[in-house]
Amino acid sequence: MPMQGGALSPEEELRAAVLQLRETVVQQKETLGAQREAIRELTGKLARCEGLAGGKARGTGATGKDTMGDLPRDPGHVVEQLSRSLQTLKDRLESLEHQLRANVSNAGLPGDFREVLQRRLGELERQLLHKVAELEDEKSLLHNETSAHRQKTESTLNALLQRVTELERGNSAFKSPDAFKVSLPLRTNYLYGKIKKTLPELYAFTICLWLRSSASPGIGTPFSYAVPGQANEIVLIEWGNNPIELLINDKVAQLPLFVSDGKWHHICVTWTTRDGMWEAFQDGEKLGTGENLAPWHPIKPGGVLILGQEQDTVGGRFDATQAFVGELSQFNIWDRVLRAQEIVNIANCSTNMPGNIIPWVDNNVDVFGGASKWPVETCEERLLDL
Repeated sequence: MPMQGGALSPEEELRAAVLQLRETVVQQKETLGAQREAIRELTGKLARCEGLAGGKARGTGATGKDTMGDLPRDPGHVVEQLSRSLQTLKDRLESLEHQLRANVSNAGLPGDFREVLQRRLGELERQLLHKVAELEDEKSLLHNETSAHRQKTESTLNALLQRVTELERGNSAFKSPDAFKVSLPLRTNYLYGKIKKTLPELYAFTICLWLRSSASPGIGTPFSYAVPGQANEIVLIEWGNNPIELLINDKVAQLPLFVSDGKWHHICVTWTTRDGMWEAFQDGEKLGTGENLAPWHPIKPGGVLILGQEQDTVGGRFDATQAFVGELSQFNIWDRVLRAQEIVNIANCSTNMPGNIIPWVDNNVDVFGGASKWPVETCEERLLDL
């Protein structure tokens, strides 16, 4: 039956037809059952009548009533009446048999039609599953295209943002590759700079940098170098109310440096594996020296060098309480102990000597998490801040 508001769909029409055919089959089964019961009853009566007729013909006679009702007492009349009754019963049996055959033959039709319907429904189901699979493939393809488009859009936006930032600075490129500083204005665990190059195996080094910070308590971690198996291979840190410390292979030396006055300061530390000798310079002046700092330990190669954070694992697990707050510039590393006069010349800007292992150049420093690069004043201008 059509539904109110519109015709049924093909699937619903097929379902209604199947239900109607099922009802027809049930009704026909009930009719067949009733007809079989009538045949059995008539057959029984026919058998009794034939037996009674045979007895009368032999003159045995019978009195009283039988299951067919009251019979005449005259044997001739009895035989004639029984003959008519037998013929009537035979006619009814033949009629019932014809009806039974017709019903049986007709009952086969719904079964054949049901098979046709099942085949049709199977085809429809296969087509539906195929369509669902096609839709899933299209959905997956659309998702992949959307992800690729989103990544491309994000990459383009990042490039545009970097370009806008450079334009806002007024410098698309620094005046020279080393004329920049890294700004880390907040004490967080996600602002940092990363040196792209790594260190070779070292038996001695000198690390120098300019820094400015007024953070309190402690300026944090200007730099850290971590290798697999040792997160504190080289670390410079001022944490809380502790003095500035130099860590090598997790061994500690306290340095007599004081730089948290908000002014630019030039810091250098030297170290050699022989006897673990170290020196500490501030603004060209040697303020401390010592020994037995990880003696005979070679600095391991292939680690990660981070500006502004202390590493608890290689390249990560930063602690905001140990983060450096301020500005860094001219971070250079040499594979030897510089002479005191060389450090003085670097500090007073009388010489420009980039590190032979790690030089301070723009394309070797990446910044993350909101850290930024800015043009920096010339060395002489920084000296005016001393």
